Amino acid sequence: MRTVITGGGGFLGFHLSRGISGEQTLLDIAPFRDVEDREGIKRVVGDIRDIDLLRDLFKDADQVIHGAAALPLWKPAEIRDVNEQGTATVLQAALDVGVRRVVHISSTAVYGIPDHHPLTEEDEMVGVGPYGESKVVAELICSAFRKKGLFVAVVRPKTFIGPERLGVFQILFDWVREGRKIPVIGNGENRYQLLDVADLVSAVQTLLNCPIEEGNSTFNVGAERFGTVKSDLGELFAHAGTGSRILPTHAGFAKGMLAVLEAANLSPLYKWVYGTADQDSWVSIEKLKALGWQPQHSNAETMKRTYDWYLDNLDALQAPGTGHRVPWREGALSIIRHFL
Repeated sequence: MRTVITGGGGFLGFHLSRGISGEQTLLDIAPFRDVEDREGIKRVVGDIRDIDLLRDLFKDADQVIHGAAALPLWKPAEIRDVNEQGTATVLQAALDVGVRRVVHISSTAVYGIPDHHPLTEEDEMVGVGPYGESKVVAELICSAFRKKGLFVAVVRPKTFIGPERLGVFQILFDWVREGRKIPVIGNGENRYQLLDVADLVSAVQTLLNCPIEEGNSTFNVGAERFGTVKSDLGELFAHAGTGSRILPTHAGFAKGMLAVLEAANLSPLYKWVYGTADQDSWVSIEKLKALGWQPQHSNAETMKRTYDWYLDNLDALQAPGTGHRVPWREGALSIIRHFL
């Protein structure tokens, strides 16, 4: 089985490459960090908007996992171009050369800031900000290519973490390591579902192997076991043993301040994150479970194992950037941390 993984050098691509068997081509726009010699692995630096490149890479592929995406911290025009035009180019190239299956990695950001739970795949898509809006458009493009006869399974994962995940979670882990108070928007009594990257990889594997007629659809992916923000963080704090605890904040005031800081490019958080942080947030995973998928990790287990990986690799962390495998700049939070 030959697989092409777009975004193959990123956090999810790193784990997909190790979880998917057979020959692989990993495509990423950035140079690869991982250059260990692995049999059957080809690495290509290139752009998903280059259709000639994609046709060449896809011509011998049985399946494509489309994980490449512009992240929320990128410029709005670049987010829309990569996530919308890039997805259209990937699907057109796959259709042109006869790829058997495509799995498109979307996001629960397509649900916007919901007013009910659990969210199902039939709920309305209302993206928030350039990232969420672009993910909605990308899914509409996937639907259009299904009508053209291409198998396109769409995966909507909750925020996923695990070993190698840094980004905004590195800020959390750094503060916990130092035993600081951890501000939360609101009182932390809301239920907020996460996802272990290993469970996301197994979800993709399920869709690559299930019957065509059952997998050619859209699927939510999230943890099955999760509590409130307060209780899940409490388990992390107990595991770390550094004395950290949550610091509740007034939700309206905190969101207003974060909006101002975001506009001034002084915050690592974006609207969809802080807009939902004090709300219940979980999706139904029953549709994918009906195909035989079963998540293994709870929110707390995932945070603890990611924190342990962070401690083990603290001395090897790279300089801050915008990807999920590097730390993010704290911005104004670097000032706040010294008072907590």
